[in-house]
Amino acid sequence: MEDAAKQEKQQEYQDYVKHVTPTHNLFLNMCRAFVTGGAFCVIGQLILNCCDRLGLDRETAGSWCSLLLVLLSVLLTGLNLYQKLAKFGGAGTLVPITGFANSVAAPAIEFKKEGQVFGIGCKIFTIAGPVILYGVFTSWLLGLGYWIVKACGAL
Repeated sequence: MEDAAKQEKQQEYQDYVKHVTPTHNLFLNMCRAFVTGGAFCVIGQLILNCCDRLGLDRETAGSWCSLLLVLLSVLLTGLNLYQKLAKFGGAGTLVPITGFANSVAAPAIEFKKEGQVFGIGCKIFTIAGPVILYGVFTSWLLGLGYWIVKACGAL
């Protein structure tokens, strides 16, 4: 009798979990991510084309492209539109440079009410900090390895 009640409770719980767990359409999510990430890439290519028509060299055009994409991302974050775009586009908004800019701007906006130092200053790199830390550390390790290999005469 105790087992039957326990199994019935477990079945009720499983039904509840199945009812409240959102279902996702993987193909639709991938299409949305592709379209959203592709839209950011098209904007970037348009910026590069405009810079090319203005006579800028490739390196300067790339710098302007990165700068304007970061600016666009921060503006969309500040206007509370990036979160809506991310909800629609998923990983398409997180992979490009725009996602990194959003990860820096969002905590700064969120913790602004706590003040300049303890709010923005302490929380701005909450999400982006580990990326910067491990990126710099990995670059240092690779540079050290390159230096050792070169010092041994292998290159």
